[in-house]
Amino acid sequence: MSRLSETFATVKPILGMLHLAGEDPAAKLAQAEEEARIMAGEGVDGLVVENYFGDADDVERVLDRLGGLGLGAKIGVNVLRDDTRAFALARQYSVSFIQVDSVAGHLPPEDDTAFAADFAARRASVPALLLGGVRFKYQPVLSGRPEEEDVRLGAQRCDGLVVTSDATGQPTDMDKVARFRAAAGGTVPLLIGAGLTETNAVEQLAHADGAIVGSWFKHDHKDTGRVEASHVARLMRAVRLARSAA
Repeated sequence: MSRLSETFATVKPILGMLHLAGEDPAAKLAQAEEEARIMAGEGVDGLVVENYFGDADDVERVLDRLGGLGLGAKIGVNVLRDDTRAFALARQYSVSFIQVDSVAGHLPPEDDTAFAADFAARRASVPALLLGGVRFKYQPVLSGRPEEEDVRLGAQRCDGLVVTSDATGQPTDMDKVARFRAAAGGTVPLLIGAGLTETNAVEQLAHADGAIVGSWFKHDHKDTGRVEASHVARLMRAVRLARSAA
């Protein structure tokens, strides 16, 4: 059994992004709670608290709030550009999983060795599931290694690989998912990291073990919007079809 299966009670879990939009810390906290309640209420399996529009302190405030709500969804964290803070927060709060946008391929060889050692130590310091990206959207590719080698390294550094194409909201290339699956050799689950919609969910989840959803849950399907319950409900209906076909 994979760490993903141990963490989530259902197959092909869906993780919803809390982007922490809002004009000030209080507004960010209020919106994050509202959106968390909507997503959990519609059956989303996990909530990723991410400083997409906020900062690491906003992430901490939201983690503190969500921990006392008992929403049922697993709570995760992704502190962009500060993995160290993400692991520290995971030690401090009841975090079930951590997402790190890049665990291999983003550094030149002379920097990667030290990164790998430090990352392994941080990973060992928490019991949380670790989801990592390789050649993730907006991340540089500086390793000088073939894609399959970066994927193999990434699979060794985390419990599940998150796969995207090139941009937020852009559907994830299924050829890329297939390449990653082959390179990882079945050692870790693969999750769709961008572009899952109610119209492509059945097709994409036939080739993946779960997904992270952000923009599609918003009222205008853009990252700047607010989560809308009807969008969450429709996508989750499609996800249940995908699960029944698995």
